[in-house]
Amino acid sequence: MPAIGYVQRLDDGSFKGQIRTLSVSADISIIPNRRKTGDQPDYRVISGSVELGGGWIRTGEVSEREYIRLSMSAPELGNRTLYANLGKAAGQDEDDTYAIIWNPGS
Repeated sequence: MPAIGYVQRLDDGSFKGQIRTLSVSADISIIPNRRKTGDQPDYRVISGSVELGGGWIRTGEVSEREYIRLSMSAPELGNRTLYANLGKAAGQDEDDTYAIIWNPGS
């Protein structure tokens, strides 16, 4: 699946980077939801002052590695929710680089 963005993990557990599609190029932050209760997301996805969605920590069935499942929506992203997975970027030498991988099947 194609990467639609890359982010860097920061010391506080948040991520900062960009999301890029044919129609969108935006700086984003993925920050821990420290006030999480119930089914709320583990992370909040923000661009500027706009909250785009959330992220939930999941574990891969085969790899047994943790990743974050992202769900984002905004008028600029079209009329459907954009789903993606945030995980280690394949082929990246930097330990703190993560890829946002579009997941059209969700």
